[in-house]
Amino acid sequence: MIQLEAEEIMHLKVECSESLEVKEGIDGYLRVIPIRGGTFEGRIKGTIVNGGADWNTLKPGNYAHAFAKYLLLTEDGEYIAVENEGILEEEDTRLIKTRPRFTADSKGRYGWLNRGVYVGSLKPGEGRVSVEITIYRLL
Repeated sequence: MIQLEAEEIMHLKVECSESLEVKEGIDGYLRVIPIRGGTFEGRIKGTIVNGGADWNTLKPGNYAHAFAKYLLLTEDGEYIAVENEGILEEEDTRLIKTRPRFTADSKGRYGWLNRGVYVGSLKPGEGRVSVEITIYRLL
């Protein structure tokens, strides 16, 4: 059996607003959770830009699909776009496994984020409307 190795590249503390309830749609119960800011640290450090959102759909069969799109601003002034998708398979599980994808300036300091395979874990944060995400790069 082959075991995969990973390095932690960043830990995000995301501040959110109260969810906006779209309610029952063709794909399930949709709520949109606005992202209003936060911070991240690790191999890269900076802030989370206000204006992203998590489109969270509770699906038939008692699982949820999350798709978040937001922007990071590194402490040295570079923007990095993030799309993070995940599935919560059981209602009582508090840890969501995610697949983040990055877009960074390919000629810049963080161009390495455009390549590689990334995974993450998302859990509720300390505040009422916050989450914490830890992102790993597979080696």
